[in-house]
Amino acid sequence: MTLPAAPEPGGKNYPMRGRVARSGDSPASTGNVANIVTVARIFLAPIFIWLLLADDHEFGLLRYLAAGLFILAIVTDSVDGLLARRQNLVTDFGKLLDPIADKVLIGGALVALSILGELWWWVTIVILVREFGITVFRFVVVRDRVIPASRGGKLKTIIQAIALSFFLVPVWLLLGDWMHWFNAVLMGIALAITLATGAEYLVNAIRHSREAHGADDRG
Repeated sequence: MTLPAAPEPGGKNYPMRGRVARSGDSPASTGNVANIVTVARIFLAPIFIWLLLADDHEFGLLRYLAAGLFILAIVTDSVDGLLARRQNLVTDFGKLLDPIADKVLIGGALVALSILGELWWWVTIVILVREFGITVFRFVVVRDRVIPASRGGKLKTIIQAIALSFFLVPVWLLLGDWMHWFNAVLMGIALAITLATGAEYLVNAIRHSREAHGADDRG
């Protein structure tokens, strides 16, 4: 549970004040180390995309650098979460930004691969509509409550990342063209989980909203 930032004279809150790295029960700064790692993931996205597009089907050094940077950025998703929980640095800002960082990386990979003609555009569009639709919904309800990524949402991100990693690393050059079929099946699984968790998220949000309105009416 995130503790509220300590109010300053005049009733103002200063979210950047508080603990940055050390563990404790006092309020955590919005600029804590876990959130810094999350922001760094977002800044890695344009570098990764540039490397991928610059390679332009050469499958050379730039392609492997792009794939490695994508995998590194996705792996840090568990790092910032672990830091936040272990050091009690969980903040509403972090809850909101973490899934956005995932979507920027995943979305960038999908669009870049589609531009290169290695991934069907319809797959990219369907996933992006689901991802950014949920993000917009989060911003709409953020005044009432911050909705963190669910376990299903985290699983969805992991499956997406695995599928995209197989698309990014040209394993087929070593193992043969059958890997293209493997990649397609893996992406199909990622797509199905993406749609299923999106529907689950909306159903749970609607149920929560009805329960909240019911409690207000009884009050």
